[in-house]
Amino acid sequence: MAVHETYDGPGAGKADATIVIPPGGSAGVADALAKAGVIEYPLALRAAAWFTRKDGPLRAGEYLFPAHASLHQILNILRHGAEVQHQVTIPEGLTGQQIAAIINALPVATGKFAVPAEGSVLPQTYDYVWGTKRATILARARAAMRMLLAKDWAERADGLPLASPQQAVILASIVQQETPLTGDMPLIAAVYENRLQAGMKLQADPTVIFAASGGRQSGGMSITRADLALASPYNTYVAGGLPPGPICSPGAAALAAVLHPAQTDALYFVATDDGTHRSVFTHSFKDQLNNIQMFRGQ
Repeated sequence: MAVHETYDGPGAGKADATIVIPPGGSAGVADALAKAGVIEYPLALRAAAWFTRKDGPLRAGEYLFPAHASLHQILNILRHGAEVQHQVTIPEGLTGQQIAAIINALPVATGKFAVPAEGSVLPQTYDYVWGTKRATILARARAAMRMLLAKDWAERADGLPLASPQQAVILASIVQQETPLTGDMPLIAAVYENRLQAGMKLQADPTVIFAASGGRQSGGMSITRADLALASPYNTYVAGGLPPGPICSPGAAALAAVLHPAQTDALYFVATDDGTHRSVFTHSFKDQLNNIQMFRGQ
């Protein structure tokens, strides 16, 4: 009866507790649980682990132990329970340097990695557990982008002025920075593709920001006249065609937009600057100037 009570009776933990269990034998496991107040007697857990050793080894990792968990429950969690899941979100539109800063700052991941190539990772939320290598998280984000890009490229619309999947990512990275509205993305993509087909310069402000910041960012920065004249292959006010590479990591909506653009002959657009982030589109340069005056007061 006493053994049963010790093994299945309520434990010492007064509240739910998330504990990192170090690798090693049952002694280290018992010490970690005792220090956290989950168990009262480390020797009791070690004895219970030995007598039930046929049920499997005790695993290192991060686990959630409910309040008053019994030794039976604790051992079951250590042997068969799911580890605590953490999440990291990579927002759309970040540069490789910004993405590296987020992942390298994760508190329960390990290792460091170099700045990823621009546009090589898919912005979304990724799950990971304690002790996961940061390079592993990055590899998953890269694989997700490769899979999505391969699928979307295979299903692309006909007649696009894009010669490769990489060019799709480059244009999508520009579209990503031009608007947060997924509904406007196919229209903005169409404007830039119409310009490419007409041999016009893209004149995309985000490319200027990327060039002027040395690749640290591609949005959220004002542009000067000197920036517009900056001699850089990324400055689409100076250089013709697409930049030599992406200026950020575009999300799935931006990538879909450039591969399935809206049907329009528009060559220009301007944001209304009224807090809605909506854009106004036109085929006429004269109308564009009027729209700029109306919506930007310039």
